[in-house]
Amino acid sequence: MNHRLFRTLVLASSLGFLAGCQSVESRIKEKPEVYAGLDLETQDKIQQGIIDIGFTPDMVYLALGEPSQKRETKTENGRTQTWIYNTYYNRYDGSQMVGYHRRVYYDPYLRSYRVHYRPAFADTYREEVQENIRITFQNGKATVIEQAKD
Repeated sequence: MNHRLFRTLVLASSLGFLAGCQSVESRIKEKPEVYAGLDLETQDKIQQGIIDIGFTPDMVYLALGEPSQKRETKTENGRTQTWIYNTYYNRYDGSQMVGYHRRVYYDPYLRSYRVHYRPAFADTYREEVQENIRITFQNGKATVIEQAKD
């Protein structure tokens, strides 16, 4: 892979990472009235990124940030909203041939220049998505919290 393409890929992934990163403190600054209205125990949970049954969507947002996906379900018991938080990572998929390296050298026995081609390989990665947390809200409160276990 040439250096220019590599730098472009690194820059793009870094910008995507930074855009997705948001601290609890910055989210609290967005919604100070929500945070100020909570008791100290709940504020402490939010500071640690911990959520609990009964949290409102605003409280979950303060603790975990914007979800990767939002889904709405309509049943005979009413509407629910589900927030899904994913983790994204690159999985190593091995090496793959990407072309040839060309080497030109002088052969003193033949008194001429020779060209030798050697296969070139590059590491390949596949983007993986893992669902970590799924929160279901009903009537404005978290009623179900599902978390992935290792």
